[in-house]
Amino acid sequence: MLRDRRAKIVATVGPASRSPEMLRQLFLAGVDTFRLNFSHGSHDDHRAAHDRIRALEAEFGQPIGILQDLQGPKIRIGQVPGGPRELQPGQSLTLRLGAPRSEDDVPLPHPEIFAAIRPGHALLVDDGRIRLEVTAHDADCITTRVVACGKLQDRKGVNLPDTVVALPALTEKDRADLEFGLSLGVDWIALSFVQRAEDLTLVKDLIQGRAGLIAKIEKPSALLDLSRIVAEADGVMIARGDLGVEIPPEEVPGRQKEIIRLCRQQDRPVIVATQMLESMISTPTPTRAEASDVANAIHDGADAVMLSAETASGQFPVEAVAMMDRIIRRTETHPFYAASLEASAPQADTPNRAIAGAAVDLAQAISAPAIVAFSSTGASGRRIASRRAARSTVLLTASPDVARRMALVWGIRSRLAAEIADHDTVPIIAEEAVLGLGIGHVAQSIIVVCGFPFGVPGTTNSIRVTQLGSA
Repeated sequence: MLRDRRAKIVATVGPASRSPEMLRQLFLAGVDTFRLNFSHGSHDDHRAAHDRIRALEAEFGQPIGILQDLQGPKIRIGQVPGGPRELQPGQSLTLRLGAPRSEDDVPLPHPEIFAAIRPGHALLVDDGRIRLEVTAHDADCITTRVVACGKLQDRKGVNLPDTVVALPALTEKDRADLEFGLSLGVDWIALSFVQRAEDLTLVKDLIQGRAGLIAKIEKPSALLDLSRIVAEADGVMIARGDLGVEIPPEEVPGRQKEIIRLCRQQDRPVIVATQMLESMISTPTPTRAEASDVANAIHDGADAVMLSAETASGQFPVEAVAMMDRIIRRTETHPFYAASLEASAPQADTPNRAIAGAAVDLAQAISAPAIVAFSSTGASGRRIASRRAARSTVLLTASPDVARRMALVWGIRSRLAAEIADHDTVPIIAEEAVLGLGIGHVAQSIIVVCGFPFGVPGTTNSIRVTQLGSA
């Protein structure tokens, strides 16, 4: 299937979408990569979804990406003594590491927080509905003042925008889930609670190249180490839910643009996630603001936009995907779209990036219908994608894993092809791929990018122009 757009769609699998027929409908509506959210569901649920997605891939002969999203550490208060209570502005509230000593205490069973918190730091409870300011603390007690009030209830989540907490990037649950996902053969691993680049190192050692690693940007501390995090990761997800709780909402749009631009400069695919078409959980159409939000992410240059509860548990999962598909296609044909992408184009500061940039410029100059990149790792495709070429980009690889990961990358249409053995087979294989996809026609010229010696990663060093029908 040939998608008539460049940006990709990620959809979350859940109770509303895990049946074989629903997964099929979602794929036909426009899903490129399916997300398995390991905060919910059993291993059996995820195994079944994985197998059904791979069956779809075989049926349609098109690589489909599967992204495993690990839950990460979850900070929550304990059971509220005396039951839920309404807090009042200015009142004092005590958080205890151990058992509450009175009904005015609230348990917080996370010793790492008590070691790291300082007076003046904020604690945000229940997605920021309650805001507390630390006035004093010791080894097992944090005294706070209520700044923003609400109903305090059992087991609500806590965000710590001012505090770097020494929590491991992987919990024991995450480790078990990771090994399970890798045994299935997922294509991407999304890591939650990333605070610094070092959080990614351990996970990459465990993955050992079996999947790409995506850093979820959802902590203010991650923004302080953003360049190193992007360089260490294989991709990035802008998790605007938690990020929007921990930083002021008015900062989120600008941060989104910064992260997308940095990812393009470092040839990393970037996903914009959370609340994109949230009203479509319960209604068949989005708000105008939501449509604008998706369009703005596309104008910013995101590789992919993601649906969460809209497809996992919503009442209109297929309609949500179809709507996102239409918004992307309409945005990509807008007169301002190409100009907005060009304004943030990465610099050709290495030989490999210079070759990718030259291929894009040459394709534009001769009106080539396609750029064909041969790649064993996908790196050539990512570099071309970072330039956001107006021409179709076909990535040919002998690796099914690489082909599937490219389902997340802007503008890439990946196909499996045998390893090239000599110069003479390059134009033949490229021509077959382009004509087979229905992109060009005989007598048109295409751009072919590859490396010599063949099959050696990192050796992309050749650009050639070949005429369709001449091979």
